[in-house]
Amino acid sequence: MKLLITLFCALGLSIQTYAQQDAPSPILFIYDASGSMWGQLDGKTKKEIASEVLATSVSNLPENQNIGLVTYGHRTKGDCDDVEFMVDITNNSKEKVKNAVIGINPLGRTPLARSATMAINSLKERNTKATIILITDGIESCDGNICDVVTKAKTDGIDFKLHIVGFGLKESETEQLKCAANAGDGKYYDASDASGLGDVLAEATTETVDDPSDNFSIYAVKNGKPVDAWIKVVKAGTNDEIDGARTYRDTGWVYLPPGKYDMIIKPLESTKIKGTTVSIESIKDKIGHQTVSFDGGKINLTTLNNNEGWDCTSKVKTQKGEVVGGSRTYGKPKIIELNPGVYDIEVMALKIKGLKNKFIIEDVTVEATKTVDVSHNFQSGIAMIGVKSGDVLVDAVVSIKTKETGENVAGSRTYTSDSSNPREFMLNPGVYEVKVSAVKKEYAGKKETFTIEVKKGETVTKIISF
Repeated sequence: MKLLITLFCALGLSIQTYAQQDAPSPILFIYDASGSMWGQLDGKTKKEIASEVLATSVSNLPENQNIGLVTYGHRTKGDCDDVEFMVDITNNSKEKVKNAVIGINPLGRTPLARSATMAINSLKERNTKATIILITDGIESCDGNICDVVTKAKTDGIDFKLHIVGFGLKESETEQLKCAANAGDGKYYDASDASGLGDVLAEATTETVDDPSDNFSIYAVKNGKPVDAWIKVVKAGTNDEIDGARTYRDTGWVYLPPGKYDMIIKPLESTKIKGTTVSIESIKDKIGHQTVSFDGGKINLTTLNNNEGWDCTSKVKTQKGEVVGGSRTYGKPKIIELNPGVYDIEVMALKIKGLKNKFIIEDVTVEATKTVDVSHNFQSGIAMIGVKSGDVLVDAVVSIKTKETGENVAGSRTYTSDSSNPREFMLNPGVYEVKVSAVKKEYAGKKETFTIEVKKGETVTKIISF
């Protein structure tokens, strides 16, 4: 009997221990209820947007997730001490948090440092850890520095992760907030609308204090400035995802066990450059870093006809034939931005007919941050084909094919207007066979075939008489 009791006790203890380990650490929201939350974005107040998005985020949390709520600025105007613990971190009711947020009336100031102090002190008093997520649409408006508060708390050994969401803030207002998030082992997120707020809260609520500490940072730049980029890390040579993040124009972090990985990075703004993949290695007990530049190279494409600027279409292809760029030149030099690599450029001259109105410029090497000049000069001449009967202009169909291959390259009608009879054809230099056939009944059966030679930069005229 003692043996059975002992076994049951041991089993009960192991189940209890497992349940405790399985329950996630609390998430504590610090919610902005300052007067500026009545400001509008896309026709709705920031208060409405934030409360709706936060309610959705809370609903998506695990059932066994404890959720607390600290609010500031909701009771008194101008009071820097207006900070309240509205929902304790021992709470496991999602409805309690959602109802509390909906009922908040924004009024006051933005005491970020004091709000963070209240939240962090609650963890110290309970000797527990938590993920703190601060949502603010403004900067500190009282006598405090949230970065100093968080830095000191970490020095004192308080265990927490702090994420900060700047809702509709300007870049110039984020320095102190980024400092605090970094000191709190978390991230600073920028959200400019409801969709952006939903995205960052979805990520912030999954990047919790229970996760291993991030040990690999990624910074993405273009032309020397940070860009928002999406990151996915997979085991080297596989599609097995290990971790992921976004940079939000700042440093993104992931956790990688020791080993070799492929890091897939795609820019989300400011560039037409496709993403890239780099090989990295995570080393035990070391913080890794990778700066990724999306600086591409450039092709300065110039298209000419008889040494003058000419409108052309262009396609830039990889060595495997994949089209990765291109544009119309409109007769002026055209900059095409690409990933570094070797490309073929297909250019086609507009208006020019013949066998040489398309050309492929092969093996163009593009290097990062450099511009390579590429040009092609087409050649053409003019053939003027007209049809008359005495002094009367005759409507006729004109068909032109090359003498060399017999391929039809141009055709049109002369009609009976001085503006189209003779009809102008712009052709590559060469010898052509021209067939002219009358259209009107009074000239039924009238036709003529002849040969002309078109020379570069010259005009040849042929008037047929029926």
